[in-house]
Amino acid sequence: MDQCEDREDTVLPSKMSLIRGHEDQRKLSEPEPEPEPRSSCVSFSSNNSKRNHTAEPSCVSWKSNQSKDIIILFKSDQPPAAKRKRLENDDQLESELKHFSSDYQRVDQQSSEVPTGPSVQPHQTQLDSIFMLVEENIVTFVKNELKNIQKVLSPDDPECSEGQSEDEEAMGGEDEEQRRSSREAVMKIALNFLRKMKQEELADRLQSRTQAGNCQRKLKSNLKKKFQCVFEGIAKAGSPALLNQIYTELHITEGLTREVNQEHEVRQIETANRKPHKPETTIRQEDIFRVQHERDQPIRTVMTKGVAGIGKTVLTQKFTLDWAEDKTNQNIQFIFPFTFRELNVLKEKKFSLVELIHHFFTETKGISNFEQFQVLFIFDGLDESRLPLDFKKNAVLTDASESSSVDVLLTNLIRGKLLPSALLWITTRPAAANQIPEKFPDRVTDIRGFDDPQKEEYFRKKFRDEDQASSIISHIKTSQSLHIMCHIPVFCWITATVLEDVLKANGRGELPKTLTQMYIHFLVVQTKLRKIKYDGEPETDQHWSPGSRKIIVSLAKLAFDQLQKGNLIFYESDLTECGIDIRAASVYSGVFTQIFREERGLYQDKVFCFVHLSVQEFLAALHVHLTFINSGINLMEEQLTSCSSEVREDQSAETDIYKSAVDKALQSPDGHLDLFLRFLMGLSLQTNQKLLEGLLRQTGCCFQTNQETVQYVKKNISENLSAEKSINLFHCLNELNDRSLVEEIQQSLSSESLSAERLSPAQWSALAFILVSSEQSLDVFDLKKYSPSEEAFLRLIPVVKQSKKALLSQCNLSDRSCEPLSSVLGSSSSNLIELDLSNNNLRDSGVALLCAGLESPQCQLEILRLSACNLSGRSCHHLSSVLSSQSSSLSELDLTNNDLKDSGVNLLSMGLASPNCKLETVSLSGCLITEEGCAYVASALTSNPSHLRELDLSYNDPGEDGKSVLTARFEDERSRLETLRMEPAGVQYLKPGLRKYSCRLSIDTNSVNRNLQLSDGNRKVTHVEEDQRYPDHPDRFDWCRQLLCTTGLTGRCYWEVERKGRVHVSVSYRGIRRKGDSDNCEFGYNDKSWSLFCSDGIYSVYHNNKGTSVRLNCISSSSSSSSSATSRVAAYLDHPAGTLSFYKVCSDSLIHIHTFSTTFSEPLYPGFGVGFRPGSSVSLCLV
Repeated sequence: MDQCEDREDTVLPSKMSLIRGHEDQRKLSEPEPEPEPRSSCVSFSSNNSKRNHTAEPSCVSWKSNQSKDIIILFKSDQPPAAKRKRLENDDQLESELKHFSSDYQRVDQQSSEVPTGPSVQPHQTQLDSIFMLVEENIVTFVKNELKNIQKVLSPDDPECSEGQSEDEEAMGGEDEEQRRSSREAVMKIALNFLRKMKQEELADRLQSRTQAGNCQRKLKSNLKKKFQCVFEGIAKAGSPALLNQIYTELHITEGLTREVNQEHEVRQIETANRKPHKPETTIRQEDIFRVQHERDQPIRTVMTKGVAGIGKTVLTQKFTLDWAEDKTNQNIQFIFPFTFRELNVLKEKKFSLVELIHHFFTETKGISNFEQFQVLFIFDGLDESRLPLDFKKNAVLTDASESSSVDVLLTNLIRGKLLPSALLWITTRPAAANQIPEKFPDRVTDIRGFDDPQKEEYFRKKFRDEDQASSIISHIKTSQSLHIMCHIPVFCWITATVLEDVLKANGRGELPKTLTQMYIHFLVVQTKLRKIKYDGEPETDQHWSPGSRKIIVSLAKLAFDQLQKGNLIFYESDLTECGIDIRAASVYSGVFTQIFREERGLYQDKVFCFVHLSVQEFLAALHVHLTFINSGINLMEEQLTSCSSEVREDQSAETDIYKSAVDKALQSPDGHLDLFLRFLMGLSLQTNQKLLEGLLRQTGCCFQTNQETVQYVKKNISENLSAEKSINLFHCLNELNDRSLVEEIQQSLSSESLSAERLSPAQWSALAFILVSSEQSLDVFDLKKYSPSEEAFLRLIPVVKQSKKALLSQCNLSDRSCEPLSSVLGSSSSNLIELDLSNNNLRDSGVALLCAGLESPQCQLEILRLSACNLSGRSCHHLSSVLSSQSSSLSELDLTNNDLKDSGVNLLSMGLASPNCKLETVSLSGCLITEEGCAYVASALTSNPSHLRELDLSYNDPGEDGKSVLTARFEDERSRLETLRMEPAGVQYLKPGLRKYSCRLSIDTNSVNRNLQLSDGNRKVTHVEEDQRYPDHPDRFDWCRQLLCTTGLTGRCYWEVERKGRVHVSVSYRGIRRKGDSDNCEFGYNDKSWSLFCSDGIYSVYHNNKGTSVRLNCISSSSSSSSSATSRVAAYLDHPAGTLSFYKVCSDSLIHIHTFSTTFSEPLYPGFGVGFRPGSSVSLCLV
């Protein structure tokens, strides 16, 4: 075996530089004699060279431009023959080298301090041995390095660095610089020989890659220094923390959509806080560019969205730090983290892409071509960009060395025109995501904030005292506003900062309960810290000095002016426009770093910002309040009002500022003034003004102003506002310390005395606010518990949005409800998975509106029930489009009892055949389908046999051919169909509407009460005063004026009756009691019967002694209040489904009255009660 091949673990002495230059070589060679001319050479031209084991002494000849300066001389005297023989033995040499490696520091000293004079002879044998081992080490080292060099040049190995040699791994703790210099020397030799061999292309490639390796090492080193330490919240001087120690894994989820959420981020935070945590596929930060499945396309561009303070920047820093520390993503050769703040100041300058990289990352100046490397560009803070990013008008640029504006460089990078092999990672707040056309990001991810356990974990880490931590957590939970805002990590830090200070007061101060109180305390805390740290004043002194007042007033003005412009990042020019001296701004950021930050890019202008959006909005509200109190200017109306230093008798001017702020906030479509409005309302309270005593003058008599403001807010709540605006106004009432509306509804809910008919619009809004704010999970929302009406539905839309399962069946909804419901389905904050709209008159127009939401990429709905919604085949066109949509999640669709016909089934089958269709359960029962429609369905099952498991085609007329073709599909081994229902079937089921289920009833004469008279062939029954001569029978009702029909019903059955006067239309189990006058006998007053009570224009339903009044939205024109008027009532029983529905028959249409939903355990017998006054009657109708 080649000894060099067997010595890959051998190390090279660290202090014997083999390839150093003149100075090192003189130290090695001065006392040595010249070598003998018979020396042989070991060639380094090939990895396969063998060591020449001759009796002659060896030397190394490196013939290159560099080798003339390298003189390594070996002693000419031969070692003893026995010694040479021993060294030629592979195993013994291995042992010798390992021994040498373990103790090479000692050997190194000996080899570099060659003895001279008379004592040299005794050490000659040892010296010969040492240099033989040195020779072996050199050969091994160089051979291994050549292997690495060859690997670098291999087309299968795109790494830019030479890689870590096996020798290097063995050296472990050896000095890195020593190793690098040795490797670089071998690299120079290899380059020289390649060029002598006319292998210029290989030499150029090698030189480029090795130079890149050096650049990469320097870049990693600098990025480690930059990102290994972070500051929580802000750059708190002297308190850095190691990122690896404090980093908490963030929840990164695959974005359901690339659509932009323009809502105020506080709204988004509140929505996210309410959103139940569904099982989600999370992405670890190191896997952000990794595809989920092998068949997925490679990911080039990632966009990560998240509200301010959620951790986007820290996420990219952690990713970069892990790479720089060689922990993850080592397939990436270079990571270049940019911020848009840095790029903004280069807006007017021109660079090539290479120049831009060199400008920010000077370590890479040795590289002029990045196309051969895997590069990642991180662009943090798209929302802070002031670049046009005009993807339509910007010129196409493909040359990385061609100069252009930074804007053009970025758009072409994102397009993939410039450096198409590069990876891109863009972070942004949600509102700015649309600056990048949605076709460019290959993956969109969202960062979720803290959930409740993480909030608790945070405060327990901040407050080590367990009782104190528990107390703080409990306090935060009692304040909904605080609890919601703690969804974002930065607010948790603000809260902890404030509570820590308040608790130090030993109970002297009450813990803040509202957002305004929290931010006032935060401002006070920072001002106190400034005085202690910079002015050297004791903490007990008054903290509002003239200097601190000036700073806060200036910052408040800046906050308001920039909020009006929508700016969160400010440059020197912005400060100048606000009248703030540039030098003073640096002072502000120095002493108020936890409120106002100054940052500086590489060689760039200063950048300023507030620590969080909420801090800016609080200070903006403070500026509006201060301006009005001090000068009488209402900035919300931009007009001057009178205001004296005296307490005014008329408080209307002060009230106007709050009214105009409410109006302005309500005019905003995206709620960008929502949080500002809450703070302004809170600052109107005298108790809060007292906390800022010394900064602002109290307004004096505030009670009247407060009450007028409260009433104005309540008045607006009563208006027809969107749910989000109403909810924000309730938060404003909370800041105003008024909870009367909410407490009123809560009391009604607790006592179960809530009467939907008596609720005012404001009370409906309060109910919605209570339901969405409840800590209890709203998994199922049943509208019928509150009011089965369209008005109630429209008022409670936010509750529908928050629930997972919405039961809206039989709620008298129309197509008017479908547009807001479609908006809910298409919202990224919607939780709806199951939606039941059965037995509502939605019609085709309503389904068309609904499908717009169903086709949204954000829609997560899995179950949709549209049974008996008065749909025709035209609605199937829209439903088919939904099923064909790539984003559709629908797995169950119920279209029972809609007159779709074969034409509709044909349209629907196109969607069923789509490979995107994920439906597993489809019900087309009672849809007027013939064998033609069955053929369409069978064809769809042939095209897409992989999903559908259950198909219901009962109550249609498939014919023998239809049954045959569907049975064939069912038996097809490719099909996953497990259940196929085609019975009952027949031509009678081709009647439109529910009349297809009509059944012929006959009265059980043995059950008829003696005060009920039969006529018209026993098809009519009338209440009479005189007893009829019916024989005794155990089935006869002896007291209640009732009767039952002869046949117990199962399956689906429909019947109609003509009624006059006050009657009960009922169904009952056969076992209902017949004797006596107790509730156990009367229809609707026990658990064995269900009943509809009808009296001219009045309807009530009863079961188990519980009654509910029903008010119809539409009464037939033929109806009359006269007791002599007759009307027709219909009943529809779906026994297997557990539903019993009653309808008022108006001409050819049915008006839904009520549906009972339960589980029927026995056959049901139709019955009638006609016992209230003589003359009332019921007649069975032929349908």
